[in-house]
Amino acid sequence: MTPDDALDALRAAAEPGRAEGMAQYHRAPRTYLGVPNPVLNDLTKEWRQEMYVPARVALADALWKTDIFEARLAAAKLLTQARLRPDDSAAWALIVSWVPDFDSWAIADHAMMAGQKRLVADPARIDEVETWTKSDSHWTRRAAMVITLPFAKQNHPDETETAIRERVLEWAATYVRDPEWFIQKSVAWWLRDLSKHDPDRVRAFMAENGRQMKKFARKEAEKYL
Repeated sequence: MTPDDALDALRAAAEPGRAEGMAQYHRAPRTYLGVPNPVLNDLTKEWRQEMYVPARVALADALWKTDIFEARLAAAKLLTQARLRPDDSAAWALIVSWVPDFDSWAIADHAMMAGQKRLVADPARIDEVETWTKSDSHWTRRAAMVITLPFAKQNHPDETETAIRERVLEWAATYVRDPEWFIQKSVAWWLRDLSKHDPDRVRAFMAENGRQMKKFARKEAEKYL
């Protein structure tokens, strides 16, 4: 599968008239083809089955560089897999290289879904993620919360996973003072998911930090308490 073959497949799957609505909805200035997400899922699943990991990494890199909306989503989906064989640093390094490019939630979230799998596979990568929390870009700071969401969803975290959970909550405690909507939303999303598994920890966080949060974020964080 060459990058040109992949782009041809994406263009062939586009629905007439859909691209205009997508461009208006997502707003970020780039090319939109109008491919529905379920179709992207089917295409990338087929590509994953046909390609070894190094070839997938190369294709994902090429697709991302086109800056076409569906191509960037496809790039992320090519690497969204719990187990990669081999799970060397290439896939992780590529995902990390995408972070400075984030300018919309849809692309960022798809890329971070791929990143979540690689972070769970090697939790030591949390050290690199922590550097994102100091970025000037709110999209990069937000990505640190999104990529760590799996650690909010564990019923019985081990010692390492518990340490990461507490580390992310430390980031969240600094984020609550940030007025940016997407940052507030990312904290609320993380706490909401954690509340399903450790409600007492969320109550403690809110008691200490809740007054700093925007009203909508507090409501979201406490949704299941």
